[in-house]
Amino acid sequence: MLRSTFLLVLSALIFGFIGNVHAADASAGAEVFANNCMSCHSGGKNLLNPAKSLSIKDLKDNKMDSEAEIITLVTNGKPPMPAFGTSLSADQIKNIAAYVMQQANAGWK
Repeated sequence: MLRSTFLLVLSALIFGFIGNVHAADASAGAEVFANNCMSCHSGGKNLLNPAKSLSIKDLKDNKMDSEAEIITLVTNGKPPMPAFGTSLSADQIKNIAAYVMQQANAGWK
C-alpha cells in the first residue's frame, strides 16, 4: 500500500512538472508578438485583410480559434503572411499563440 501511494504521488509530481515545462507563456509571447507581428496586427487588427483580424469572432469565422491552428499558421505562413518557422523557435511561436488567444478572448484590451 505504501509503495502504491508513493508511486502515485511520484507520478503526479513528474507529470505535473513536465506539463508545466511545456506550457506556453502568453507574457513572453507579448514581447515576441510586439517584435514580429505588430506591424500588421497592432491591436489585434489585420492591416492587409481586415476580415481576418485577431478578434475572437474572426478567428472563429476563419477556423483559427485554437493555439494549435495559430501555431501552424505562424510556423508555415499563408500568403500574404510570411512563415516564421525558420526565424522563431517553436517555443516563441507557442508563446505567440498563447498571447493571441489570451488577447482575443479579452477583446484585445
